[in-house]
Amino acid sequence: MDIINIIDRLETLIETSKAVPMSGNVRIDKTKALELVDQLRLAVPQEIKSAEEVLSSKDYIISQAHAEARHTKSKAEDDYRQRVDQNEIIALAESRAEDTLKEAEQRAARVLESSEAEATNRRTEADAYALRSLRALEKELASITGSVRKGIDVLSGHASANLNGSYSAAAD
Repeated sequence: MDIINIIDRLETLIETSKAVPMSGNVRIDKTKALELVDQLRLAVPQEIKSAEEVLSSKDYIISQAHAEARHTKSKAEDDYRQRVDQNEIIALAESRAEDTLKEAEQRAARVLESSEAEATNRRTEADAYALRSLRALEKELASITGSVRKGIDVLSGHASANLNGSYSAAAD
């Protein structure tokens, strides 16, 4: 039954009931009034009862919502701090990596310079050694050439003398 219909019937019952003289009271049929009250109880929708339960537990619901909000906020702040810390760690790691890379490049440049200087020094020493060796060889060859020249001169002198002696004996 509709609640408004039941309320209308309750009003009609009150208006049509006999008045008690010299008062504002009326005599209502108790059975009919209780029947209408029972109908009202049955007609109250379940949602109204649920709403009453929600209203009665609103403080609990609100405190739960506040607790969830605090928890969510705390978690978000923790996440934020963690991300900031991670970003700082990443930035520090990148900075250290750059420093390490620069140091490695500088060290490599120094090693390369040192190697090139060492190679140039060794080439210079090798050239100096080769020059000394060639000059010593040149002196030896000059000495050998002088000895060969003397041997040729001696043998030439002997051969000429022998030839001259052979000519003179043949002429005699």
